[in-house]
Amino acid sequence: MPRRERPLDEGESGLLRFAADLRRLRERAGSPTYRELSRRAHYSAAALSEAAGGRKLPSLAVTMAYAKACDADPEEWARRWRAVVESEPRGGNDSPYVGLAMFQPDDAPKFFGRERLTAELLTTRNRFTGVFGPSGVGKSSLLRAGLIARTREPVLLFTPGANPVEECAIALARLTGGEAATLSGELGDPGALSRRHPHLVVVDQFEELFTLCRNEELRRWLIEALVGCPKVVIGVRADYYGHCAQYPDLVDALEGTQLLLGPMTPDELRLAITEPAAVAGAKVETALLARLMADAVGQAAVLPLLSHALAETWQHRRGMTLTLAGYEEVGGLEHAVARTAQEVFDGLSPAGQEQARQILLRLVTADDTKRRAHQAELEADDEVLFALAAARLVVIDRDGVELAHEALIRSWPTFRRWVEEDRENIKAQRELTHATQTWESLDRDPGVLWRGRRLMNVPAGLSLNAKERAFLAASLAAEEEVSASARRRTRRQRQLLAALAALVVVAASSTVFALRAGIAADEQRANAAVLRAVGEATALRSTNPALAQQVALAAYQLVPLPQARNGLRQEDVPSQVLREAQSEVTALVVGPTQQQVATGHRDGTVVLTTLDDLPSPRTSHDATRHSGAVTALAMDSTGGLIASAADDGTVHLVDVSLGKPRELAALPVRATAIAWQGSTLVTTGTDGALSFWTDLRRERPRLLTTAQPGLGPLAGMSFRPDGQVLAAVTTGHAVHLVDVSDPRDVKLLSLTREFARSAQFAGADRLMTTAGTAVHLWDTTDPRDPVLRAVIRSGGGEVTSAWLAAGRVAVATDDGLVRLWQLGDGEPVEQALLRGHTGPVTAVGLTPRGDEVVTGGADRAVRLWNADPRDPAVRICEQAFPRMSREQWGQYFGDLDFTPPCQD
Repeated sequence: MPRRERPLDEGESGLLRFAADLRRLRERAGSPTYRELSRRAHYSAAALSEAAGGRKLPSLAVTMAYAKACDADPEEWARRWRAVVESEPRGGNDSPYVGLAMFQPDDAPKFFGRERLTAELLTTRNRFTGVFGPSGVGKSSLLRAGLIARTREPVLLFTPGANPVEECAIALARLTGGEAATLSGELGDPGALSRRHPHLVVVDQFEELFTLCRNEELRRWLIEALVGCPKVVIGVRADYYGHCAQYPDLVDALEGTQLLLGPMTPDELRLAITEPAAVAGAKVETALLARLMADAVGQAAVLPLLSHALAETWQHRRGMTLTLAGYEEVGGLEHAVARTAQEVFDGLSPAGQEQARQILLRLVTADDTKRRAHQAELEADDEVLFALAAARLVVIDRDGVELAHEALIRSWPTFRRWVEEDRENIKAQRELTHATQTWESLDRDPGVLWRGRRLMNVPAGLSLNAKERAFLAASLAAEEEVSASARRRTRRQRQLLAALAALVVVAASSTVFALRAGIAADEQRANAAVLRAVGEATALRSTNPALAQQVALAAYQLVPLPQARNGLRQEDVPSQVLREAQSEVTALVVGPTQQQVATGHRDGTVVLTTLDDLPSPRTSHDATRHSGAVTALAMDSTGGLIASAADDGTVHLVDVSLGKPRELAALPVRATAIAWQGSTLVTTGTDGALSFWTDLRRERPRLLTTAQPGLGPLAGMSFRPDGQVLAAVTTGHAVHLVDVSDPRDVKLLSLTREFARSAQFAGADRLMTTAGTAVHLWDTTDPRDPVLRAVIRSGGGEVTSAWLAAGRVAVATDDGLVRLWQLGDGEPVEQALLRGHTGPVTAVGLTPRGDEVVTGGADRAVRLWNADPRDPAVRICEQAFPRMSREQWGQYFGDLDFTPPCQD
């Protein structure tokens, strides 16, 4: 039974009368549900419901579609809509900011900051253009409220989804008024798309072709269809550039026709903040503008967070002024999304909260990207779904639902925790959903049911919808039928054998079965004992750490399960505070001789601390000061020179060869990133050009040469030790390997497939990149084809910094933890968990031998940790006194054979 609509507020405004008339129109049409109305109108159920909500005036297009779906005259309702527009006063409660949701073509009057790029897209003569950029940089908004809104000819817009043919047909039906089913059949020929629509085609979120579409034929259909169209623009997340490169036709189409979308410039950002308010007759307080600029300038993924924070601040404005006080009240840039989401979630009943959790988890992939799901798949209660949509956490489009933005995954801690805890189940659920949809599309063909190990490996506790339950039930029934048939066939065969032969076969079979059953039972018993012992060892750490470590080591030696391996990590790592700084640590570098640590801070200071006289006294000297927060530090290979860069664009050089720092020069350049190439310092600015500086100890360092790799602005750089190859991190969070052996002729070698925020070379062929909640380790023996060798997960927090040295990786996260990993021939092994900071760890470094870790945090503390680099078994057994007794073994491992982990 459909949920009753919210009663309209009392009043006689034109807006309320208009909403009441829309409701009466729907009643006269037989009171169809909004889902049914959505199918007729080609607009989402949420948009149509909101049109009759009486809170804001719907767009003209939505009004006419609503009327047509109710068999009324659209032109008559267009006249009524214009009358309401003329009668309603300006400056109402309708926010000029769209929040987390992307801008739509109707939002063009309040879309600012991307005028230059919009003009570039409108005037390009390229037949095929690719708009690349990281999540949250505004690609979808640029395409919709920029390009499409200003294009005079009809534009076909769609996203690939799981089935690009169907999505294209639905969009074409909406544009032409045809039937989607008929068009879908016609589009089986890729050339039919250009014949049906000889105008601009825009494919947004093109990465869905690789994340949601699993059918290689459908992928190739879309690429072939688009390449044959006269005018195409696609929007692609930058970290899927490598996926596009796997299709030669797409590579050819994109050659020389790519537009890299980076963060807004300060001027563009100022327009995006102030102009929507001005259009609404409001203004932004000067103090608020300054704070927003400080919080958002230079950050690529900040736009949806900024838009949401402004939308919330609008609701807390003073008169028609958006104030700093209102901004802080809603939680600022980082916390506004989390606050809104948590408030919506907390306002639901316990049953509603569980359903909201299941809805949201179905809208993500195991790779932290969003996916669109049909409402039939969700089986969601309208009230819960519309509550999420009303808060703009999800978008309901036709009969599909998706997250308003992937920023929700990163910015709402509750959601992020769900995803981390359920990552394996999410992956299993996506596979099950895809298999179920295939089964349904083939009229429940028994040939596609799951069998054997794949069926048995379905995790317990998955949230299933009716179709998925039917698929699993049919799979189990088919499996049982196969087993029963095999049993019947075996019985018939046995009856044909001679009595003696039958006895021999039965005896042999029974023996083998008994042996296998015994082995399986022993393995299960050992696994259970190990898991139980790991849990007990964790509980034992606080009272008897020596025994706890021996129990953990014995468990791992018995069965090397991941849970047992984690029990071996060192969690009582001693640390000491080197220094309590005056402001947050923002950068850190450890000297190559292990005697000095340089730290950069939010107040612009760079401080040098010596380590060779520890534990006391600790000698620290201010090395230099910038007018903005320090963003990068780099020390040359001798440890005698430090270069520092800050968000004010300045680069300072300091001589630290004598222990006490001596400032040398400030380079006459504005830089976004710095790195050493041997004894040469390389800087890069907003134009992406590389500047090579030498004679650095002179009063005026000499600019040796410049080079332009053509990648746009860079956020980070790292040179291979031989100086021949550069890892360049763009502001779009892509990592390119560049041949700089001849600065006069730099060559792009390759692009790593993973999104990244930083990169570091260690050794001749090992490259580390960081992104989100993971660290990626690459083999760059052939820099033209880097190979991903390992992925280290952060354990839940966002990776803020990482460092690789001496075969160890230190990974710092925003939850205040640092994890130390040992690299070897197999998978990385977690060796230690460092606890001590009271806030996010913002910078981390390793000494050259890898035995000490230096960290800096938002709590202003700089800490030194002594982490034992030896094999865990050696470390544990050296400290394991007294040794584990036979009685203690029995207490934790029952009747398993006594195998003490540490031998005398």
